[in-house]
Parts: sequence; C-alpha cells; structure tokens
Amino acid sequence: MEYKFNFEKKEYILNEESLLELINDEESPVEGFDLNEVLRLLNEGNLEFDKAYYSSSCDSCDSNFKEKRNVSEYVEGFFYIYTKNKKYVIANIDKDYEGKTYHKLELLGEVDDSYIVSIIICKNCGKFIIQIEELVV
Repeated sequence: MEYKFNFEKKEYILNEESLLELINDEESPVEGFDLNEVLRLLNEGNLEFDKAYYSSSCDSCDSNFKEKRNVSEYVEGFFYIYTKNKKYVIANIDKDYEGKTYHKLELLGEVDDSYIVSIIICKNCGKFIIQIEELVV
C-alpha cells in the first residue's frame, strides 16, 4: 500500500520503502497502529501538509550538511489517534470519525487516551518518519 500526494510541484510517495522509522511513544506505546493503518487513513482522509524546518538533517540524504545549511527542509502533516487501554481505536481523519469528538467517545467509554501522529518527510529525498506521541486532552 502507498499514499501519493503533490506538494509544491513535487510528488511524494509514502510506502514501506520510503519509511525510515516509525517512532512509537516510549512511555506509553500504542498497540495495533502501524504503517498500513497510516497509509489507509491518508488515502481515505484529507490531511494537510505544510513546510517544516528542523536543525537535524535527514538520516537518509543528510541534505543540510551537504549544502552547509543550519536547517533542513521537510514536509510535515499531523493528525490525532485515540486509544482504549493503549490499543488503537480511531483517528480524527478516519471517515468513521465524522460527527464524533474525543469527549463524546470518552463519555461513551470507547476511548481513554489520545496521541498526535506526525508524518515528517524530507523535502530533498522523500524519505519519511512517523512519530507517535501521547497527548493530554
């Protein structure tokens, strides 16, 4: 499975080959959430991507070091996922989430925690990471 999109006249293809790392929350990792689920959500949902700048260079191409810059350019998007007992339940970009809120789902006992999922893509080589971090809602 893969997800393709265009950003500033360049096509990006997210798939297993272009994934550098999936970083799950160290203290409270999510179960049942993987690359295939991310790609499914991206293909079904509508995620906005924007420019991002980080001082760390891409692990794959090291573009800022080669070009003697202090920052590297990335393309970044993020969304939220909700869990019950640390197991993935639903994402805010899932079409099944339409008309729902975290608080409604929490009151119904369907979820009890939330995480932000960041997709960070090197603007130079197109390799990407997925980072999952627990949030307090």
